[in-house]
Amino acid sequence: MTVVGPFGLSVRDQALETDVQAGLAAVEAGLLEATKSEVPFITDAAQHLVKAGGKRFRPLLVMLASRFGDPHAPGIVPSAVVVELTHLATLYHDDVMDEADVRRGVASANARWGNSVAVLTGDFLFARASHILADLGPEAVRIQAEAFERLVTGQILETAGPRDGRDPVAHYLDVIAGKTGSLIAVSGRFGALMSGADESVVDILTQYGERLGTAFQLADDVLDIASDSHESGKTPGTDLREGIPTLPVLRLREMAAAGGDPADLELVRLLDGDLTDDARHAEVLARLRLHPALEQARRDTVRYAQDARAMLAPLPDCAAKAALEELCDAVVHRAG
Repeated sequence: MTVVGPFGLSVRDQALETDVQAGLAAVEAGLLEATKSEVPFITDAAQHLVKAGGKRFRPLLVMLASRFGDPHAPGIVPSAVVVELTHLATLYHDDVMDEADVRRGVASANARWGNSVAVLTGDFLFARASHILADLGPEAVRIQAEAFERLVTGQILETAGPRDGRDPVAHYLDVIAGKTGSLIAVSGRFGALMSGADESVVDILTQYGERLGTAFQLADDVLDIASDSHESGKTPGTDLREGIPTLPVLRLREMAAAGGDPADLELVRLLDGDLTDDARHAEVLARLRLHPALEQARRDTVRYAQDARAMLAPLPDCAAKAALEELCDAVVHRAG
């Protein structure tokens, strides 16, 4: 049994382990090649987050999904590079929007070079992803374009907030389905599609990725509150400080509105205050870590991960299916 990929995923099959390791190594080489420029400064900026590492969750999902067809088909590694480049590009943009100082344990690009360079570097990565995508055919281009539209729509919906009368939790789940679920769904879809898997398998792995992506983001929401910077690779409470309404905060507001508990109402008032104040931010973070709303968010994460696992039921039993099931468990473990 060897540990590979994100979260210490255990692969118990020698052939699968060998192929996954080789595939991820090829993706890593592809990422470095795709982020090279004739301008050294652009190369430095574009490779900043590539070299910082990361879970490579999306490429891993591409590799595992490809096992239901020909796992050595030529489009698999390039499609994995495309989804990871797209993801990295969104991180550059997200850090500008969130005014984040740390990403993956290193200074964010905007903190190091300023917002303009960070935004333009993200655009550069989108361009390089599109260049690779063009060689994968019009169907791949269409799939990626639809996912990217959903991703951007999710970001806009988050910025706009829920319309009057809309349940904030339901709105937020729609947001993360777009922002996170869409690209993880594409990872499963590309892996199966590029391998020549049956259409029914492609559909199953797409839906699995959508649900797993939601669980993945909900686990990040929990980590933003519960973890320290060593665990998460970014400053704890970043979303909290920026006023981003992640699920633990939404569950707190829901509980406060329903129960009227004075302590809950006081915590909501603190949340609505100036969280750029370090002392206030630390107090809110500490109190949220002990609040039942955080445990409710964990339960929500488990539910989506279980839904993802259930999607796999029609697939034949094999090492890749077992690894995909373990990914569901690993996502839950992150939020534990």
